[in-house]
Amino acid sequence: MLNEGDKAPDFTSKDQDGKTVKLADYKGKRVVLYFYPKDDTPGCTKEACSFRDADDVYKKKGIKVFGVSTDNEKSHQKFISKFQLPFDLLADTDKDIVEKYGVWGEKSMYGKKYMGTIRKTFLIDEKGKIAKVFDKVNVSEHADEVLKAFNEA
Repeated sequence: MLNEGDKAPDFTSKDQDGKTVKLADYKGKRVVLYFYPKDDTPGCTKEACSFRDADDVYKKKGIKVFGVSTDNEKSHQKFISKFQLPFDLLADTDKDIVEKYGVWGEKSMYGKKYMGTIRKTFLIDEKGKIAKVFDKVNVSEHADEVLKAFNEA
């Protein structure tokens, strides 16, 4: 389990366009790494759109936003196109990142148990350390909550 103050686990992944993304390349910058279960589902869409609607503020503050799910690049491309998302989505199809960040786990829906991505957000500071962990996410207001946490850090 990762906590505030821990070094953020490094990773290499592909974004929606197949470009390689390494967390290490963002050292010196503030990064939002938000994990969500599935592209184009109601809660995940609300969360993504909250970051979309606050994108200009994130850019002004020099904060890089990455959404991460186990969906593939093609799914991410459709999701981005459908909702005009201005940030990158990482395709963690091999579950490397979700496992490193401890967000792959047992979930339950309608009494049925299954494995999936647990919605969670990590704020990573300029030194590559976890500044804040959001275990409980209000999908509609999450981008504002994250900005407030960066302002307080």
